[in-house]
Amino acid sequence: MTRQGLTRLTGSGNGECSQNDCPNIYRDETDGGIVVQGDICEAFQPPTGEALVKIPEHVMREAIRALGG
Repeated sequence: MTRQGLTRLTGSGNGECSQNDCPNIYRDETDGGIVVQGDICEAFQPPTGEALVKIPEHVMREAIRALGG
């Protein structure tokens, strides 16, 4: 997967993070999957090949609005 196949659902690309991407949520246009970018969370060790990330609640709410929810 490449970044070009992702549609950004959150953030305008302006502001403090600009194009450097603070926590964001994307939709993978190849299969409709959701890709989450956030700070590493070490609450527990997930299975191999998975990771835990933490994003602010307002980012999730923005993504839900973008998806029409």
